[in-house]
Amino acid sequence: MARRSETISPTAHYTGYVWVRHGLSDPAFATGEGRVLHRLLRPLMAVSGAVGGPTLEGFLLARHRLIDDLLTDAIERHGITQVVEVAAGLSARGWRFTRRHPALTYVEADLPGMAERKRRTLRRASPAGPGHRVAELDVLDETALDRLVAGLDPAPGLVIVTEGLVNYFDEATVRAMWSRFARALRRFERGRYLSDLHLATADFAVRAFVQALSAFVRGRVHLHFADETAAREALLTAGFGRAVLHLPASTGLVRVVEAAP
Repeated sequence: MARRSETISPTAHYTGYVWVRHGLSDPAFATGEGRVLHRLLRPLMAVSGAVGGPTLEGFLLARHRLIDDLLTDAIERHGITQVVEVAAGLSARGWRFTRRHPALTYVEADLPGMAERKRRTLRRASPAGPGHRVAELDVLDETALDRLVAGLDPAPGLVIVTEGLVNYFDEATVRAMWSRFARALRRFERGRYLSDLHLATADFAVRAFVQALSAFVRGRVHLHFADETAAREALLTAGFGRAVLHLPASTGLVRVVEAAP
């Protein structure tokens, strides 16, 4: 993924198709490109799975479902009723969650080209909940997120979600991004930040998988932090008051960040 690029990455098409295959999305979100990529990668993923290795589909589902679980907890146990998903791509999380929680305000934010494509997709899908909307946002703009959340009510709280985003950027960019997220959340009475994160593990199988993923997305996938302690320290330095890294049960390829201001 190039900085500020309007190009939809192969993983966006692939993941959109995976969510549909597993009942996490409306069929309108599946693209022809996603179907082709899934078919092309199926033999390779079958071989990897047969020898006990990771599969792209398996790790994508593991991180997606864990973020879903943490978001559900924030809504149902902590009463947060506003969500901004940054660089939402072809994810149907906003579509699903607003159907399940009609009182939820869910803003999917992305670059203009992707935002317009998402609006067209939603017009073909079954109706989302009344609180769902799509907005334009450049995540690298220093003040864009502040402007977006200024229109939300501080009292019901806010969850910011990123999935499949941060590891496409270098560490300095990610730290700056996290600082903007923490700053935006501080104006709300309750806040959460949820994201996937690849660590700079020494595990050969994981690093080989990430190299393969870099080739697949036609760009570098960055591994930022040596371990969970270093990642937590970076989140705290960025302005979060606490941070936890969760490990999805079925994969060691990725962590899911849960941070609060």
